[in-house]
Amino acid sequence: MQIALSVLVGLGLAAACGFRVFVPLLIACIAVRAGALTVSPGFAWMTSDEALIAFAVASGLEILGYWIPWVDHMLDVATTPAAVIAGTIVAASQFGFVDSSGGQMMKWSLALIAGGGAAGVVQAGTVAIRAGSTSLTGGLGNPLVSTVETAFAGTIAIMTILAPVLLWAVLCIGLIVGIRWWQRRKERKTTERLVVQAQQVVPNTAV
Repeated sequence: MQIALSVLVGLGLAAACGFRVFVPLLIACIAVRAGALTVSPGFAWMTSDEALIAFAVASGLEILGYWIPWVDHMLDVATTPAAVIAGTIVAASQFGFVDSSGGQMMKWSLALIAGGGAAGVVQAGTVAIRAGSTSLTGGLGNPLVSTVETAFAGTIAIMTILAPVLLWAVLCIGLIVGIRWWQRRKERKTTERLVVQAQQVVPNTAV
């Protein structure tokens, strides 16, 4: 059970890094210092004052940067690989159970594939959403998108630490609902297209 919880926490924090690179790291650092989160050996640096200050400053700068239209696109270029790195690190901090069986190489490989992959997928989604917002609003709607992303990063990170099972249950339900909504939307569009085609064929036939 403990291993499963560690995996859920590691993947949850990694996914949050896809929304904001440093906000989940800051929350994890605070949680470790408060005793609400444990990390595997080798990650004691996350409890240091230097790490807390660095993550706090970086989080503030990242949040402010994403509120500036067009600057957010430049940040996306830099934060995409950074999100993968952050997701890998934060996942590795929770995968200490691998040390006794697979060693460091296995732990970091698993962290890169699972944690880095989760962060990368989420980051790719945020880039696509921001591109759509820029196309529709000329960049004026991007600050709102960025605010929502920051809220997601903080909420997911906090819920991952406090209630990882509940978080993943909610995410899975949301994913299922989203897939079904997309399928129904696709079927409705297909039906509407067929109706339009049929309406076009009928007049032509009558003539």
